[in-house]
Amino acid sequence: MLLEPRLMPLYEIKANLFKSLGHPARIRVLELLRDSEDNTAPVSHFLDYMEIEPSHLSQHLKVLRKNRVVSSRRDGAHVYYTVTDDGILELLDVALAFLTADPAPKKTTKVLATTGS
Repeated sequence: MLLEPRLMPLYEIKANLFKSLGHPARIRVLELLRDSEDNTAPVSHFLDYMEIEPSHLSQHLKVLRKNRVVSSRRDGAHVYYTVTDDGILELLDVALAFLTADPAPKKTTKVLATTGS
C-alpha cells in the first residue's frame, strides 16, 4: 500500500509500487487501458482480451486500486477503470525500451604499464 513519505521511507513506497506491477495480468490490464480511449475501460473489456477468471481479475484490479495505479467508477451495472497517472504508462514504455535495447557493450579497463625508476 502506498503511504505518505513521512510514514514510510520512500524506497519502501517505491518497492510497493513495483510489487503492484509484478504480475503479468496487472501489466496486461495497464496495456489494455493504455490502448483504450482516455485510458479507461470497463471490466468486461479486460475479460474480452484476457484469459482470466473474473474473480482473479477482480483481485488484480484490487491490488492496482490499493496502490493508486488505477481508479474505478461505477456507471449503472458497469465498473470502469482508469490509469491514475500517465507516469505509470511511461514507466511501462521505459521498461519496454530497456528490455528490447541492444545490450550495452562491455566496458574494458585499460591498465597502464608502470616503469620502475
